[in-house]
Amino acid sequence: MQDTIFFLIVLIFSVIIHEVSHGYVAEMFGDPTARLAGRLTLNPIKHIDPLGSIILPVIMLIGSGGTFAFGWAKPVPYNPYNLRSYKWGTVFVGLAGALANLLIALIFGLMIRFHTIIGITSGPFLSILGTIVFTNVILAVFNLIPFPPLDGAKVLFAFLPYKFQQIHDYLEHNWLLFIIFVFFFAQYLIAPIATFVFSAITGLRI
Repeated sequence: MQDTIFFLIVLIFSVIIHEVSHGYVAEMFGDPTARLAGRLTLNPIKHIDPLGSIILPVIMLIGSGGTFAFGWAKPVPYNPYNLRSYKWGTVFVGLAGALANLLIALIFGLMIRFHTIIGITSGPFLSILGTIVFTNVILAVFNLIPFPPLDGAKVLFAFLPYKFQQIHDYLEHNWLLFIIFVFFFAQYLIAPIATFVFSAITGLRI
């Protein structure tokens, strides 16, 4: 039970950092929407999505025997038409969340890799670091899948002709297709990639 609670805390703050990163990059490109909506904050109340931040992760954690879960927060709003560069602004805003998660994973992962050099000898503490790293790696990999409404799709469709935007909009507004994709396909795509990235950063095998 304590492991589940700790995982949810790590997940919630990781997805919050993910979403806030989108807002800050949008602001850098000239769009103040997230700031004006009060979403450039780490306050969980502003970001938690009951389904994506709590219910679905718990269900997936239980269903996988405690080995696999991911989730999301309420998307931070931004207006792509306010960006100084619609194409490149959309790309960098889309990548911002995953890059923030990868940065977190890299920082804590290197602490694991060089734990003897920096004097970390506690097994439980290393386990905590491992949870932080793996959670953020999963979030990064998951969000880079080019399936709407995930960030990877925003990046992909920014490079495609405008006529493909209709496909993006259709998939983004049909959440049932996304939920089916998550439950039946995403786990098998994410887990092997996330495990590889985790091992590459930490030097550990899982």
